[in-house]
Amino acid sequence: MFPINKHILKRNILCTVTGGILTAAAAAAALIFSEAKVNKSEYPVFGVDVSNYQGDINWDELEAQNVSFAFIKATEGSGHTDESVRRNLDRAASTGIKVSAYHFFSFDSAGETQADNFIAAVGRDEIDMPPVVDIEYYGDKRRNKPSREETKKILRPLLERLEEFYGVKPVIYTTLPVYYRYVHDSFGEYPLWIRSVTVEPDLIDWKFWQYSDKGILRGYDGDEEHIDLNVYNGSAEDFEKEFGEP
Repeated sequence: MFPINKHILKRNILCTVTGGILTAAAAAAALIFSEAKVNKSEYPVFGVDVSNYQGDINWDELEAQNVSFAFIKATEGSGHTDESVRRNLDRAASTGIKVSAYHFFSFDSAGETQADNFIAAVGRDEIDMPPVVDIEYYGDKRRNKPSREETKKILRPLLERLEEFYGVKPVIYTTLPVYYRYVHDSFGEYPLWIRSVTVEPDLIDWKFWQYSDKGILRGYDGDEEHIDLNVYNGSAEDFEKEFGEP
């Protein structure tokens, strides 16, 4: 039997407890608050994420409402492409909005083929920010949680393949429960886009925060009346320095 490293054990216990507290706090807050409160003076850079559900988007209209960045859904798993990705990328390119594209992660197919699916849909020069892998529970995965090891075997090659192709570390989008189960121990070196629609996730280090899934803006007309709202963790100058033209 190997000796127990007390420092590692203490750190793992602390992370588990912190994750449990944050997840429980978010669940409790959901019973009280309908939407997280955002300090716009602290997080002035505002953005959205969109998919085919927003339908035909007027990107100039979004820009006129101070949208500075947008994440556009591109692909799912190893075989699905969002039917609006081509239109959204092309039209957003004529605005000043910084764009990226995201891939909805599958627990059920190989990371390499998932990466190939995304790369076929999104060119290197079509996005201003790093590509995104969206990992969250779907179907029965919340009840029947995939193992950490099997998930790591899929997620690691997906992230590495995207980094190799786009030349930058991908952003990981996730929820608090999924973050603490799969991400924080094994993929902490990747920028984080966290979903927390009831409380500010101020105990973790995030790059983007999705604070609402009930936003309503002008400029789209799809099956979904709402649009997801996000902020960047920094000032407008920080954002321009990180994602502006080289």
